[in-house]
Amino acid sequence: MKVDRRRQKKTRGCRHEDRRHLSFIFLYLLLSSFIFLSCNSEDAIYREYQCYFLFDTQLHPQPCQLTAIIGNPGHFCKVEASLEKGVRHLKTTRNYDGATEDVVLSTDRENQQLCVLGANNCIIIGTSSYDNVLVAYEGQCSNCLSQYGGTRYPLSWQKNGTQLSCAKCGRYYDVNNGAIASGEGGKSLYRYQAAFDGQLIRARN
Repeated sequence: MKVDRRRQKKTRGCRHEDRRHLSFIFLYLLLSSFIFLSCNSEDAIYREYQCYFLFDTQLHPQPCQLTAIIGNPGHFCKVEASLEKGVRHLKTTRNYDGATEDVVLSTDRENQQLCVLGANNCIIIGTSSYDNVLVAYEGQCSNCLSQYGGTRYPLSWQKNGTQLSCAKCGRYYDVNNGAIASGEGGKSLYRYQAAFDGQLIRARN
């Protein structure tokens, strides 16, 4: 009986060690999957053309179109920048009604900071109605950029601002997730990192 009990204790000890080993393997695989997913998410950011955009919503309160996209699912703006007599202007075009606005960045800090808007001086930024997350896209058709080169494939608002279309290839994209909504298959809209910290809207790669 004593021998049997010892054997039972050894068997229980082995089973306990096996469980610990399996737990370690499971934890390792779980952490590896998180690292893999984070790398994939980083790789999804478009880097062919530089994008760096910073907008201070406190200096431009509502009804400024850009400030109004925050917290409003489905609200998006096309943003284009220009420099006039040393002062930077942002031309925004709202998705749901096509209304435009000239936002003058009049402070020294705003005019001194870098402003680069992707392939052809245009990005699209807004709050997705699917998950209420701020997203930013390249303003040119991703498939035409990839297939033909050059940077003359602008996207225009369609379907009451829920989709963007390319006149070159005829594709329509869902503005809330960037996926192709109709037309030939291919790439989704190229995406930039987007964030809002309570004051600043950022888009970059």
